[in-house]
Amino acid sequence: MTDSDSADRPEPAPSLAEDRAAGATVLLIVDMFSSWDFPDGDKLIGGAARVAPAIAALRQRCKAVGVPVVYANDNCGRWRSDFRDAVRSAHDAGGEGAGIARLLEPDPEDYFVLKPKHSAFFSTPLGLLMRHLHAERLVLTGVSSDQCILATAADARMLDHEVVVPADCVASQSPERERRAIDHLREVMRVDVGVSREMRLPGEARPGE
Repeated sequence: MTDSDSADRPEPAPSLAEDRAAGATVLLIVDMFSSWDFPDGDKLIGGAARVAPAIAALRQRCKAVGVPVVYANDNCGRWRSDFRDAVRSAHDAGGEGAGIARLLEPDPEDYFVLKPKHSAFFSTPLGLLMRHLHAERLVLTGVSSDQCILATAADARMLDHEVVVPADCVASQSPERERRAIDHLREVMRVDVGVSREMRLPGEARPGE
């Protein structure tokens, strides 16, 4: 092969993700960037603000041990939007929504997908990203428990992923709806719904070690 032949060959396509997920685990944060101006958004934002600190603490723990953080956010029917637009809109909305956005501000190394429907897997590259990260375990957080969280958990289980939904990191429009969703996840889907502070992440030392 001549030098000119080599120069004409296209470069190999870069890998979608460069790193393997620590412990084959990924943290997914669903729909926490919003202007909250949709029907019942005024009811959901209170729950989102309540769980945001626990999600932020879990996110920092994940980043410390090499567990990738992935954001999945609604595109709100705007097919020309992108994730940065969603983050910016949440900041611009002010109030509790801006507070949530500041608390969960993504870093450059974090991943994101935009979703058109309830499940973060439906018509998104999330499944492909999970494969590239060699991830088998999905820690699922965000809103709302009985809609997008439940739909995403169901799709993840159908794809043979282990699913964990920390009960203190998900919220819905009312305590009753949230309780029913957690009960369904635990009793029907056999999903671990323990609180985040008691969850041991890959690479974390056991208490006393």
